Amino acid sequence: MPELHSIESALAPLRWNKARVKLLAAAVVALLSAQSVNLTKLALLLPTDAKVASAYKRLQRFLANFDPDMDSFARLLAALCRLAPPWNLAMDRTNWKLGAAHLNLLVLCVVDQHISFPLLWLSLNRQGRGKAGNSNAAERVALMERFVRLFGPSSCRCLRADREFASRQWLQWMEGNAIGYQLRLKGDVLVGDSQGRMCCADWLFRDCPVQRERVLGFRRVLGSVRFVTGTRLAEGGYLIVVSDVERPLSEYWLRWGIECMFGAFKRRGFQLEDTHVTCADRLERLLMFLSLAYTWAGVCGMWEMARSPSLRRLKSHGRAEVSVLRLGLDYLRPIVLRLCRSVSDCEADSATRFLSCT
Repeated sequence: MPELHSIESALAPLRWNKARVKLLAAAVVALLSAQSVNLTKLALLLPTDAKVASAYKRLQRFLANFDPDMDSFARLLAALCRLAPPWNLAMDRTNWKLGAAHLNLLVLCVVDQHISFPLLWLSLNRQGRGKAGNSNAAERVALMERFVRLFGPSSCRCLRADREFASRQWLQWMEGNAIGYQLRLKGDVLVGDSQGRMCCADWLFRDCPVQRERVLGFRRVLGSVRFVTGTRLAEGGYLIVVSDVERPLSEYWLRWGIECMFGAFKRRGFQLEDTHVTCADRLERLLMFLSLAYTWAGVCGMWEMARSPSLRRLKSHGRAEVSVLRLGLDYLRPIVLRLCRSVSDCEADSATRFLSCT
């Protein structure tokens, strides 16, 4: 299949064994067709002459025994997304349960105006049945140290994350490594007021007009002086953000890109929750299939949007009628379906006989 060889050529920078590259290319084609990470569904569509049971075992062996160079894979994803650094980054975790097991992934992604692309990830399922709660500072540092080693600190324009990521140790590490950041604060975090007295952050915004930014400026928070701004939300609660330098509150919305990406990983795209994989190492390798398929679809969707100006128009709610990922999936689906496993004429004839009761 010439098209499959083209996909394999695009994966050449990985410098893996040829059989591993062929399987990865075939798995991505099957994943884009099935739009589910369930191995049974992927084996049914895998473009190969082998039997379905054999294809299933090949996928299992890849997840169980292969020890890939994840650094080269991260560099490949960064090249494929076609976004030049410095990047806006977002970090968050996505979690779900399979029976009694907690499946928990910490992910770092590149955020664009229209779509986010996965870059690095870490499974938090290293102990027992998996970790149910938030990541700790050591796990976040491990992920960002990989980013710095691969791309350098100057490749990060700003890292954004939600409330559970704002801790003293984490902020100190980012400042020590010249990583710009913009993190949401919990309402009970102590922040210095105009007289230098420490009080809960939400108290300082209790009389703030709804949806209007209030800039506190540089205040003492989590052991050091940092820039604080925020607002009161219409639905209740507060959006209070701390950053390394003065940054407008309006830029924090970029963090939402990783939430949209997780939605595409799960029910709105590739059905990540369908997996029965719980082992941490295997789950990280499964994310290789998913991240490559997602990135391919996302890049195709950006290309589709660029060549059709009507697709860039926003509706009244401020979002496009069709997401970039959906554009890419719709564009790729008929292409990859042609590459998927085909049945023989004899098998097709036998199956269709039931329609005529013959």
